[in-house]
Amino acid sequence: MNTPSDPEVHLVSPRPTVEVHLPDGRVLCGPRHAPIGDFLKALPEFEEPPIVGAIVNGELRELTYPIKMDSSVRPISMDDPDGMRIYRRSLVFLLEAAFDELFPEAILRVDHSVASGGYYCQVLGRPPFSPEELLRLEGAMRRLVAADLPFTRQEVPLDEAKAYFQSKGEDEKVRLLAHRQKKTLRLYQLRDYRDYHHGYMLPSTGPLTLFNLAATGSGFTLRFPRRHAPTELLPLPEYPKLLDTFLRYGSWLDRLGISSVGALNDAIQEGRINEVILVSEALHEQNISEIASQIASRKDTVRVVLIAGPSSSGKTTCSKRLAVQLLASGVSPFPLAMDDYFVDRDKTPLNEEGRPDFESIDALDRAHLADDLRRLIAGQKVQLPHFDFISGKSQAGQEVQLRSNEIIIMEGIHGLNPELLKDLPDGQTFRLYASALTQLNLDRHNRVSTTDTRLIRRIVRDARERGYTARDTIRRWEEVRRGEKRYIFPYQENADVMFNSALAYELSVLRPFVEPLLRQVPFGTPEYVEAKRLLAFLEWFLPLGTEPIPDNSILREFVGNSSLSSFTLWHNHT
Repeated sequence: MNTPSDPEVHLVSPRPTVEVHLPDGRVLCGPRHAPIGDFLKALPEFEEPPIVGAIVNGELRELTYPIKMDSSVRPISMDDPDGMRIYRRSLVFLLEAAFDELFPEAILRVDHSVASGGYYCQVLGRPPFSPEELLRLEGAMRRLVAADLPFTRQEVPLDEAKAYFQSKGEDEKVRLLAHRQKKTLRLYQLRDYRDYHHGYMLPSTGPLTLFNLAATGSGFTLRFPRRHAPTELLPLPEYPKLLDTFLRYGSWLDRLGISSVGALNDAIQEGRINEVILVSEALHEQNISEIASQIASRKDTVRVVLIAGPSSSGKTTCSKRLAVQLLASGVSPFPLAMDDYFVDRDKTPLNEEGRPDFESIDALDRAHLADDLRRLIAGQKVQLPHFDFISGKSQAGQEVQLRSNEIIIMEGIHGLNPELLKDLPDGQTFRLYASALTQLNLDRHNRVSTTDTRLIRRIVRDARERGYTARDTIRRWEEVRRGEKRYIFPYQENADVMFNSALAYELSVLRPFVEPLLRQVPFGTPEYVEAKRLLAFLEWFLPLGTEPIPDNSILREFVGNSSLSSFTLWHNHT
């Protein structure tokens, strides 16, 4: 029996309204079952930068998601990784619909990302677009934006989706869906155009105002904002070397007979994957051999090889395989550690948050490095520094003198920055950019981000070598990416040559390693949303074991058992 002090608990009818609780303590109240976008439009900052999604009770949701109960909500805007993915995905769908309307007999392929903000696109089955045709396509997109038409979401049976894409001649999509385990597929529709996209979309075309199309090579670039400048388009520089690498990778895939993830899955299922692995690795070795030949042909003038690239791009294995090829060509590489030229920790520049910025070029004693290089190249004995990471101070290191057939190899994020060795004659340096520059796409409209590939590589390696959890790696990733965008990507085109470290089959190999790690990320943490996204993405790939992978493969740098792990170039130079 209740006493007067007991709370009175009884059944009631549901309230017609619900509350949305924001992280800063503000509370929004609105009709039950109203979409979360209607709630968030009441915020004064809804357009600054535009809010395009939300984390609702720990899960990423579209703005059309109905709020059925009181909820904790974190708005997702275009300066957030998930927000920018939603914007770009919706923009690609807009491009597809306009392209299908104007050029129904042609094929659109959305290929590779561009550092300044964009996707390189190819047009197949017809001559390249004229400037007038590209303007027509952009105009059609802008008319769809002005009409603010809805992206209608439908959950359809998988067999219905397969039949639809079969009727459209979309063979890549049919092959991919043949391996899908789920019985349904989420399709989006704009007017009469339908497609699936791996991830969430905007509610309508209206917000997609920031874009343009720029002729690039034989294709064009779909330009969009970057997260750090979400309300503007950054200038689009020329990127001929990167474009050449993109096209070369496409020819590699043609040789492999693997045009998409569906084709890769077919090869795994049909027992043809060993051939794909052997040819993929042979193409890597051929590329590294060509680079070594270029260096060897200039051995009388080139004295320093600089290798740069972002995190988890396979730089270590690339540099060791390059060293082996150079040795075979009669050139002896001498490794010089860029990290040994760090300034003392108390002199390290600070970032915007007031923390030491070890990735800044000003964290290096460039004058000391340049002086040592000049003296080494001149054949003098040099006392190298050694940076003690425990004390944070530079100490005296090994005394060395180069032999006549030796070339310095130096790996580090600033290798392509012209400020690093600006007083060294150009002819004495050879710059190599190594990264997973391109990747096998799900199909011609659903591209695979090479950033995701590198993150998955890093999660696997961090767990194996450092004991980090997936949550640890994901938490640090944003800061790693910030350094790459600032100190590496702007200088890609300074490279003499680019090495694409991506392997067509690698995500099938990485999947069994990374899935258990991602599943351990706790629900309710910011990292959980990212882990869930990666898990959903990996479901498209059939898993593959490590047995057929060569022991000198770049992939071995991440999954282990690399024959190059103990390979060293250090010689006694005293």
